[in-house]
Amino acid sequence: MPKKRIGVILSGCGVFDGAEIHESVITLLALDRQGAEALICAPDVEQMHVINHLNGEVAEGETRNVLVESARIARGEIKKITEIQAEDLDGLILPGGFGAAKNLCDFAVKGADCAVHPDVVALVSSVHAAGKPVAALCIAPALLAKILGEESPALTIGDDAETAQALEALGARHIECAVTEMLVDEERKVITTPAYMIGQRISEVAAGIEKTVGALLEMS
Repeated sequence: MPKKRIGVILSGCGVFDGAEIHESVITLLALDRQGAEALICAPDVEQMHVINHLNGEVAEGETRNVLVESARIARGEIKKITEIQAEDLDGLILPGGFGAAKNLCDFAVKGADCAVHPDVVALVSSVHAAGKPVAALCIAPALLAKILGEESPALTIGDDAETAQALEALGARHIECAVTEMLVDEERKVITTPAYMIGQRISEVAAGIEKTVGALLEMS
């Protein structure tokens, strides 16, 4: 049986301005361990800003490209998001990190008034419209709330009330979830897990992500 092909949308490299590295690597490891092939992609755009991860401050005057930075995690095996189509995939997953809310969309700045990058909208929407499952980790469910809000998807970002309210303002139904668990919207084929939104230890974050990947592959 051929391997299932799962798209992985990254948003840079580093929790504060890109894709959360632990979440991304755990996702890729879980996909490989469960017999799937990851097709990693990212938009070819500049990051909103660059954060010095040592002191947490904005690195004034520095610029970085989301695709180039994502290639660090992908070990160079990555494509522009526009080069991946729904027909190439059996499912799609979006790791978290602030890059998901800064580079793939502007939820970090605008909350419920956010906009999602059109290339991300195109791929997520086409995969969903084809009846294939979509998963999101950590803060990345905010993108799904914006894109799929008219369908009132059930999503989780854990238990943060303010963020949950913003997701519900976008049309989602927020349901609290433990970091080691996942939330499955069977009807809409959407799976989410809180990851580092509430996680404190990499092992508990991994437990939720591994279950999410398992559910994604079962649905695909």
